[in-house]
Amino acid sequence: MTISYYDFQNLADRQAQYDFVLNYGHLISERTASQSKYMLYKVSNFSVELIYNTLHNKIIGMNIFENTSPFSGSY
Repeated sequence: MTISYYDFQNLADRQAQYDFVLNYGHLISERTASQSKYMLYKVSNFSVELIYNTLHNKIIGMNIFENTSPFSGSY
């Protein structure tokens, strides 16, 4: 499913954004540091990093990156 960066930013709330990423995003990278897991997803023409607390198995943060590189079009 395709969504624009701006439409994603304007979803109802954070939970709706998390759900969209988990349902439609494509996992491209993950790493673990201390008690956190960082998972990077490609969503349409932008990227979203979800940060999990591994002790509580809970999303504790999110970073959204608007892709401006010509390379960002395909994975």
